[in-house]
Amino acid sequence: MAIAKAYAASAAKAPLAPFSFQRREPNDDDVVIAIRYCGICHSDIHMVDNGWGNSVYPLVPGHEIAGEVTAVGAKVTKFKVGDRVGVGCFVDSCTTCAERDVDREQYLPGLVLTFGGIDPATGEPTHGGYSDSIVVKEGYVLSIPSSLALDAAAPLLCAGITLYSPLRHWQAGPGKKVAIVGMGGLGHMGVKLAHAMGAEVTVLSQSLAKKDDGLRLGADHYYATSDADTFATLAGSFDLIVCTVSASIDWNAYLSLLKVDGTFVVVGAPEQPVPVHAFAVIPHRRSLAGSMIGSIKETQEMIDFCAEHNIVADIETIGVEQINAAYQRVLSSDVRYRFVIDMATLG
Repeated sequence: MAIAKAYAASAAKAPLAPFSFQRREPNDDDVVIAIRYCGICHSDIHMVDNGWGNSVYPLVPGHEIAGEVTAVGAKVTKFKVGDRVGVGCFVDSCTTCAERDVDREQYLPGLVLTFGGIDPATGEPTHGGYSDSIVVKEGYVLSIPSSLALDAAAPLLCAGITLYSPLRHWQAGPGKKVAIVGMGGLGHMGVKLAHAMGAEVTVLSQSLAKKDDGLRLGADHYYATSDADTFATLAGSFDLIVCTVSASIDWNAYLSLLKVDGTFVVVGAPEQPVPVHAFAVIPHRRSLAGSMIGSIKETQEMIDFCAEHNIVADIETIGVEQINAAYQRVLSSDVRYRFVIDMATLG
């Protein structure tokens, strides 16, 4: 077995530190990838801190992985050595149940997360992209076109698909008014994607500090939610609202901004329950929904869409020794808009 170098958390809320572990031997249907870059997602921090109560340690985070193929199994047909590839939030899924659907596999039983899951091949916890290599079944590897910079493409594997999937599902496009709540790593991708789809895009952010960025990235309007007049001004305005924030906010107030039959979609996951009143949805037949990443098929569709429209994340590239400081900066919203780790700095 190959020894992988990584950065890992040894316990809840522990700082990440150098760590080595064994990657499994590749099977005939596996692709071996040298990881060049890995994005830092807010969910990495939730998992390191055991914020959702299901973390297992030691834990190597990272599911925004971009790299190059270094070896392929005998039965692999889609990839060859040297190909530019990505790995997102899961590395296996149900292959036997009658409900299996390649368009919705992320919602079916048997999903194996890229980190913090259990590898069915070994029975051991999966370790993610804060490492120098990974072994993944061919069907869960994505192709990254040469037109996309590999470092800036890495966040597409989570931030990109997390916003693309609900925007596509609820048919954001010409004639639709879409609001993105939060102007962070997820939110800035939502602005770019919704704009490219042809929707009228509004950013709803705590303040106007990032207004210039929002308008530059494709927003038509930008409002501060700290201003109580915003909710009165925008009442009943939107067909679709996508909420990217993981802080506990008043969802009832945001539901009031929907038109009749409008939908409020949650993609940011607060650690504590958020109360919702029945009359926030009943009078205007509004919907409160959730969305979780996308299938492998949809993720490849998203990457190809981004290549067509020249969309990547706005990033700040860091070395592995800066990971813990980067976590603190994410928590204080001090990044525009995604940290990406250069894995060559593992040494």
